[in-house]
Amino acid sequence: MYELKVRAVGSSSGVLLPKEMMIELGLKQGDSVFATKAPDGSFRITPFDEGFAEQMKVAEEVASEYRDVLRALAKR
Repeated sequence: MYELKVRAVGSSSGVLLPKEMMIELGLKQGDSVFATKAPDGSFRITPFDEGFAEQMKVAEEVASEYRDVLRALAKR
């Protein structure tokens, strides 16, 4: 487990990733990561994946377009 500190970065906040974590994730400075929320409320940090990003974009578009239908199905 890694302890990450939240620090001020200009008028925003940021988290510094330890070198070991960067190596395990296969990241280098300037890379992007995904932070996805799990059902238990925790977050998962994963390296940026162009294919996954495109799938998420399509899923968001479909969910937006069929919002009423999905809401009705969720009530069943």
